[in-house]
Amino acid sequence: MVFDGIILSFVIGFLRKGSLRGLAQLNLKCGWIFPLLLVIQLVIFTFQNDFKFLGQLSGYIYMAVYVLGLIFLFLNRKNPGFLIILIGVFLNFLVMVVNGGRMPVSLEAASILDPSYMDALKEGLAAKHQILTQSTNLGFLGDIIPLSKPYPRTQIISIGDVVMNIGIFLFIQYLMLKHPSSLQVNDTSTSMKGGEIR
Repeated sequence: MVFDGIILSFVIGFLRKGSLRGLAQLNLKCGWIFPLLLVIQLVIFTFQNDFKFLGQLSGYIYMAVYVLGLIFLFLNRKNPGFLIILIGVFLNFLVMVVNGGRMPVSLEAASILDPSYMDALKEGLAAKHQILTQSTNLGFLGDIIPLSKPYPRTQIISIGDVVMNIGIFLFIQYLMLKHPSSLQVNDTSTSMKGGEIR
């Protein structure tokens, strides 16, 4: 869902005649944390079922990933949208913490997904997820929102995901339309007529 939100935000930014100059000059504190977290999650997702110890530790690793992510967002909280992103990430982190490090997933919502995922979920092979039951804590914060056609990609998301994507949208719109570098481009383009600067 996060990648969907990023792509949609850029598309809307371009439709609003935004620029990528702000993105090129983006300077975040501890910016290395974000790509590192993506790599860690990719490694776990790829090898969690091949190495037993990795599957057993995955819950703790994901918790560490969330903590680092929250620190990164807090350090950069002055950027537009980052506080909203932080709230969304924290909601996902909270529901995972109170449920043993795994995100609860509604079987009803997950019924729209590939049956193989349902099987993995029931067998406990989905490292980051577990079935939402009556004993689940804060179940309403789990993956309970199904997205299917006409949405282009079938998936299930959480309230935290929705909040997080609102923050991402606001941040990318700022970068493309209100960042000083982007404003310079827009001012220059609006001052041009017939190839001559007015």
